[in-house]
Amino acid sequence: MTLETERLLLRKPRLEDARAFDAFWQDEEASRFVGGTKTPAEVDGMMERTVRHWDWFGIGNFTVERREDGAILGRVGFLVWNPETWENGHRVRLEQPYVTELGWKLGREAWGRGYATEAALACRDWALGALGLPRVISLIALENSPSIRVAERIGESFERELEPSPFSFPAGMWSLDEKIGT
Repeated sequence: MTLETERLLLRKPRLEDARAFDAFWQDEEASRFVGGTKTPAEVDGMMERTVRHWDWFGIGNFTVERREDGAILGRVGFLVWNPETWENGHRVRLEQPYVTELGWKLGREAWGRGYATEAALACRDWALGALGLPRVISLIALENSPSIRVAERIGESFERELEPSPFSFPAGMWSLDEKIGT
């Protein structure tokens, strides 16, 4: 499974992608709103869960490569959540009904170039079009202005603050449904 944009290739993750993500996960600023810094062993575990998410749910985070040079910029894609408990599909094999989050996590060297928006638009269109999902959400730290701007650029609107937040910081839910997504 791959998605292509003008500048990016989004492909299913592979276990060997882990080393390309090490620098991102060791950067305090880049990992601030996504669980904090991780050791290489923790990144390996995360990559195993990311691959397994695809196996369990048929969707997941894509590894994002820049087409011109093959550089791995980060990950953009999907994570399913139980909206009652806020457990996610990386840890638990959830049963329906669950909600599907569209999220983006790029290394700092990729910030400010429109890559997150470009990749998120491709994911949004695939989810609401080919997959026929009726709705996607994005869970974003309330103080993460750049991610909020990406959510708005792809057509999501602020829905509500998450109380209590499933994260270690105040977060909100942005959402988009099929009626306005395509």
